[in-house]
Amino acid sequence: MKNRITSLFKRKDENILSIYFTAGYPELNDTVKIISQLEKSGADLVEIGMPFSDPVADGLVIQQSSEIALKNGMTIDLLFGQLKEIRKSVSIPLILMGYLNPVMQYGIEAFCEKCNETGIDGTIIPDLPLEIYETEYKEIFEKNSVSNIFLITPQTSDERIRKIDALSTSFIYMVSSSSTTGVKGAVNEEQITYFDRIRAMNLRSKRLIGFGISDKASFEKSAGYANGAIIGSAFVKAIEGPGTIEIKVKDFVQKFY
Repeated sequence: MKNRITSLFKRKDENILSIYFTAGYPELNDTVKIISQLEKSGADLVEIGMPFSDPVADGLVIQQSSEIALKNGMTIDLLFGQLKEIRKSVSIPLILMGYLNPVMQYGIEAFCEKCNETGIDGTIIPDLPLEIYETEYKEIFEKNSVSNIFLITPQTSDERIRKIDALSTSFIYMVSSSSTTGVKGAVNEEQITYFDRIRAMNLRSKRLIGFGISDKASFEKSAGYANGAIIGSAFVKAIEGPGTIEIKVKDFVQKFY
């Protein structure tokens, strides 16, 4: 499946910087401003979080941003409305990340069609079972040119990783540890053993490493074992508080270059 994500990996094979933020946070109408400034500042890929009331894989920072975004009035429908003109000004790949329940309520087919219409390149739905995706939804996603991205952890078996690799149409999201998201700092020996194990499998798919990457040192170390890395909680934290959103985004991204 050819879309902006696969084009990105063809053009740039290493040190890909992917940034996650929660739609509707800090303010309801910040979404487009944040995406535009991320592109201008040099981010390669943006993951837009769809806030949910029970975000089980997320740490405290993202949980709190979700709560605030929901209180601000963010919904999937409103998010699509905010993004309807996004491709007139933004060309980097965009991914929607969230949980299965709100997507099911919206309707899987309607959701994928809306992604296609809006110019969303992929989805990350951590609690969507691989088998359900393969048997029930794969055709819908592919028909709408939406690449569903699967997560692997240090506990994922080689057999399952091979299956995910075969089903992937863009990249695999390597969760760096077994914990929730959040600022952890330095990359440890246990994580390096896991990164080495995955690298030795010679997978067909590209790989980005996420969870616990918060600064240039942890980004560069993680990116050295994959095609790049994903930063979430540290960015969400950086955009809270006083100051204009554009300056906060720019200052944060520049730390990685």
